[in-house]
Amino acid sequence: MIAYDLVCQNGHTFEGWFEDARTYEKQKKKGLLTCPVCNGPGVTRRPSTFAIKSRPAAKAPQPDSADLQALGRQIYDFVDKNFDNVGSDFAKEALKIHYGAAEPRNIRGVSTKQEEKTLKEEGVDFVKLPLPASPEKE
Repeated sequence: MIAYDLVCQNGHTFEGWFEDARTYEKQKKKGLLTCPVCNGPGVTRRPSTFAIKSRPAAKAPQPDSADLQALGRQIYDFVDKNFDNVGSDFAKEALKIHYGAAEPRNIRGVSTKQEEKTLKEEGVDFVKLPLPASPEKE
């Protein structure tokens, strides 16, 4: 069996299954191929996207662990310098900011799974970042 992408003279595209290419040609010559949408004749084959061979995708370069550690350090330093540490009051402060009871600002802290669930239910956007266990100052 072979599947062809077909198109009628009105531009409707559909798929046709045939025993082989010769069977498709025979049915086309006899006028047996019609569009299932408009019942129009004049059906032709079009190149199928799944039959087009492409080059294998090039592998993306993988960063080494030193690059990843340096990036992690940069993120940690940025958060440390630009976010207020509210500690275990993170969920309370985030909700206050969300509802306008506190001035908007960047905050960081810790929260429980239940607090995170509440924040999600209330529509508060937040991101969890893993922080290094013991930051090393360079």
